Amino acid sequence: MNDISKMPRIAAPISDSEADALDAGVLAFVGDAVQTLAVRTRLALSMGTKSGEMRRAQIREVSAEAQAKAFRNIEKLLSEEETRVYKRSRNTHTFSSRHIDVYDYIVATGPEGLIGYLYLTGKNERLTELINAAYFSANGEEGHRD
Repeated sequence: MNDISKMPRIAAPISDSEADALDAGVLAFVGDAVQTLAVRTRLALSMGTKSGEMRRAQIREVSAEAQAKAFRNIEKLLSEEETRVYKRSRNTHTFSSRHIDVYDYIVATGPEGLIGYLYLTGKNERLTELINAAYFSANGEEGHRD
């Protein structure tokens, strides 16, 4: 499992009010990087295989569809504050793609913003808890796969 609480900090945590003042796109930008690093770390430690195989696995895990499924695993665990950040971070812009369900795309950007918010505010234990709940079931299997 990932333990993001042990991930080195690049900068000192900011206050909740400072994070609230950031654009939701900024939160999602940081959250995407943190999530990608968490997934890549877990894959490197668990797969120990060729980088190309790990990259393909990582792409599957951070796709909009996978992120939407992962969010459904944690939706009921979110505090009122976390739900507010999630809702603020959802991408409501319309787009067209033959490869991505629009609903999954909108839902998937919310967790990125929440992850960015938790990371920037230094709430790494909660961040670890939610990522593990999103991506792992109680028996250690990946939780976002059907």
